[in-house]
Amino acid sequence: MPIAPHSRNTLGLPAGTLRRVHHAALNVKDLEKSRWFYGSVLGLEELTGEAVPSTLKPLVEQGKVANFRTPDGWILDLFAEPDLGPPDPNPDRQFTRFNHLAFDIAPEWFDRAIAAIAAANIPIAQGPVSRPTGRGLYFYDPDGMMVEIRCDPA
Repeated sequence: MPIAPHSRNTLGLPAGTLRRVHHAALNVKDLEKSRWFYGSVLGLEELTGEAVPSTLKPLVEQGKVANFRTPDGWILDLFAEPDLGPPDPNPDRQFTRFNHLAFDIAPEWFDRAIAAIAAANIPIAQGPVSRPTGRGLYFYDPDGMMVEIRCDPA
């Protein structure tokens, strides 16, 4: 039975039970392009050797998975799906319920991030934009998924 939005269902987990995001897993068409994008362009730490989760070691060794640690400790898993086709070739059309992946950056690094994205010839979706909540730049990963770099107001 669906739960009404914002209901106080006593059957659900108490607030604060979920501690943090543990990982996100993305299917990617070209694992090497995606490794370059998330590792070299965005600067995420790729897990290698003993840092690779034991359950994924065989897939990493076979070149089917790459894992990255974000600065706040959650893991981004990239799963190679070479036959993956986008539901729509136009990346401006949102094709899933997942809207975008956003990374926070210190305000003093925001302009440098814009320059790095531009230098890597990454397609820009929107921005940079300025809002009362800060600045953001939206762009696409190699599979057309929207990624955001954002910072709080300086």
